Amino acid sequence: MEWRTLIDKQIPRTFHSVINMILKCIILLFLGTEVFAGKVKYENYKVYAMTPSNNDHLVLLETLENNQHVNIWLNPKRLNEVHTIMVSPNYQNTFEELYNDLSLEVVIKDVECAINEEKRKILEATPLNRGEVRFDRYMRYIEIQNYLERIALQYKEIVSFENYGLSYEKRNLTLVKISTGFGLDKPTILVDAGIHAREWLAPAQALYIINQLIKNGDNRRLIENVNWIIIPLINPDGYEYTHTTDRLWRKTRSKGIVCDGVDANRNFDFHWSEEGGDRDECSENYAGPKAFSEPETTALSRVILKYARNTKLYLSIHTPLLALLHPWGYTSDSPPNRDELRDLGLSASDAIYAVNGTRYKVGSSVEIFTHTAGSSRDWAYGFANISLSYTVELPPGPHNVHQMPPENILRVVTETFEGIKVFHNYVNHRRT
Repeated sequence: MEWRTLIDKQIPRTFHSVINMILKCIILLFLGTEVFAGKVKYENYKVYAMTPSNNDHLVLLETLENNQHVNIWLNPKRLNEVHTIMVSPNYQNTFEELYNDLSLEVVIKDVECAINEEKRKILEATPLNRGEVRFDRYMRYIEIQNYLERIALQYKEIVSFENYGLSYEKRNLTLVKISTGFGLDKPTILVDAGIHAREWLAPAQALYIINQLIKNGDNRRLIENVNWIIIPLINPDGYEYTHTTDRLWRKTRSKGIVCDGVDANRNFDFHWSEEGGDRDECSENYAGPKAFSEPETTALSRVILKYARNTKLYLSIHTPLLALLHPWGYTSDSPPNRDELRDLGLSASDAIYAVNGTRYKVGSSVEIFTHTAGSSRDWAYGFANISLSYTVELPPGPHNVHQMPPENILRVVTETFEGIKVFHNYVNHRRT
């Protein structure tokens, strides 16, 4: 009798079940440690600021892009501009030796401490009443939903509320329409935010636009001749995950084989998975197993196409590049109306600058940032034929990091709204 047969006869089936479960757990441990990790911690992670002063420095920075020990937070890929990079504790000595020529400066000594400080400020803020909106704190998904539902009831003559799909984790994806009369004879401005989970400032900006359009009488003219469609939070699963588990999570929450999530802003079916869209499932720029693999991007594309005929302007709000980016993101070639896109962007940038002296850069994604094939902006421009399409990259927080302190939200959203008004005026003028 073979030894395997003998063991099978002598060991109860329940034991085999336990062994199989243990083996599966071991496999899961190697495939996705977050299953066991609980809340993700960044204790003793440092953030460095560095400024390349020559082309050799830029080449050196490129070597970091696939380094598992670092996370590039701000990477303009331009000379004499600040880059910020988070480095794991066990790589910091090596990092400092390799990149010392780039004038390294530690701007965050312990990322976990910075996250906890942000959390403390949120917890100490006065609680929101149901359906209330405020700009001294970052609102959670359910608070955003409650606000949108309330204004749809309170301002029903100008606001309508629509769930346009479900996220991967079955949360409602919601838009609001704002107009004195939502008709197809009016041009439409479509605004979305929150496609990247950790960019909390972006949904706050979208909510501020909504609030200004419905509550500020001086802005009544903005909704008389133009329809607005605003989606404050494209990626609610990822957004909630950043509040509960991993503050620095960027992607959606769909399940993968090795790593979870897809960069939704590389998942659109226009030059999908070309330069800037990674095929590595564990990359923050992972473009997905196929174009429109994510329910969030599929649902958004349907909304854009539904209203594309009358949509004259598409704005997708992000952080933290401090820039107004127009197409293209997949190539360095210029779009046909490049001069118009640039001139309008510069006018919006000037209006923002006039408030607090905050200067937005203007140009294509490749000019200002990097290749971003598969973005919603390029798809809206190249496939949905919305000739004015921009990514609005809001400012970074202090020391050029992702997190904007809650006490600074109102300053940013207020000044940026002046640029939004310039975009509106241009659309309205073209209507006439």
